[in-house]
Amino acid sequence: MTATEALRRKVKKYIDSADDMSLRRVNAILEIDQRDFWDTLPDYVKNDVEEALQQSERGEGKPHEEVMKKYSKWRTK
Repeated sequence: MTATEALRRKVKKYIDSADDMSLRRVNAILEIDQRDFWDTLPDYVKNDVEEALQQSERGEGKPHEEVMKKYSKWRTK
């Protein structure tokens, strides 16, 4: 038996004995996996992302390394 087959058996056994809440959680994971994250975003967020990408392509903005140097002190405790 392969590892994948063993995992399938384990998951099937779990699903057969799971309570309602557990089944809903598993179902939510499966639904999330089937959706494209982009499609779930509001239009204003998509527009902002598209604008940011265009700005980046035009060379506007700052490199990640430069921003991290400036704000790295915020990340330390």
